[in-house]
Amino acid sequence: MKALLKLADISRSTYYYYVKKIGRPDFDKELKQLIQTIYDDHEGRLGYRRIRDELRNCGHKVNHKKVQRIMKELGLKSLVRMKKYRSYKGTVGKIAPNLLDRNFKAEKPCEKWVTDISEIKLLGEKLYFSPILDLFNGEIIAYTIGSRPNYSLVSTMLEQSFEQLTDDHNLMIHSDQGWHYQMKQYQHTLGERGITQSMSRKGNCYDNAVIESFFGTLKSELLYLKEFHSMEHFKSELASYIEYYNHKRIKTKLKGMSPVQYRTHAQASA
Repeated sequence: MKALLKLADISRSTYYYYVKKIGRPDFDKELKQLIQTIYDDHEGRLGYRRIRDELRNCGHKVNHKKVQRIMKELGLKSLVRMKKYRSYKGTVGKIAPNLLDRNFKAEKPCEKWVTDISEIKLLGEKLYFSPILDLFNGEIIAYTIGSRPNYSLVSTMLEQSFEQLTDDHNLMIHSDQGWHYQMKQYQHTLGERGITQSMSRKGNCYDNAVIESFFGTLKSELLYLKEFHSMEHFKSELASYIEYYNHKRIKTKLKGMSPVQYRTHAQASA
């Protein structure tokens, strides 16, 4: 036995620890099954802290360290890669001041929206993704995607997002200094709706950090995580991911709720 333990590089204490455990009932069996189910349901996107939050939503109060230990035993870990900011490239504009000024907190829905366009390289081609995000709860209000970064990408997104507005809104929309947002047509569209325009300073991605962070999350949890057979397949998966992101993907800063759950809860409490 001594020779076998040496060959396996296992200490005597470790060996006898596991020998004693053999035959004992596994009191965490149900919890392990639930953790595995949550992990699979979210396609490996959640780490131990957000799985802990999901467990609490299901009525299980479990310490995050225990969840971390069980996930290690089950060989589960988040498949999400490190998020990275992309650098800004654009011309200098003096269209609108930086009214948002990195104050990313909103007190109610439809108070502060942020938007940007991200280039997605896939299957030897390029797609341009234009979402608009509510700073109150991180919800994606609307999005468009196309093979060319023309202005209709932004104008169509705006028209879709305006369906969420009420007549008494007091909305600010923040963007970088991309040429789409410097166009008079864009300014006119916002002005007609009584929307205040805000723009980042040149070359400073942190002025629009929330939407940049969303792009990183999207690419980590969808683009780098799955294989796509065609652009249509990707667009279909993107639509499913946005639905998942809004309705099911919980956030610790939203008290363990998804963006839609948090908005619904806040409106019910008002």
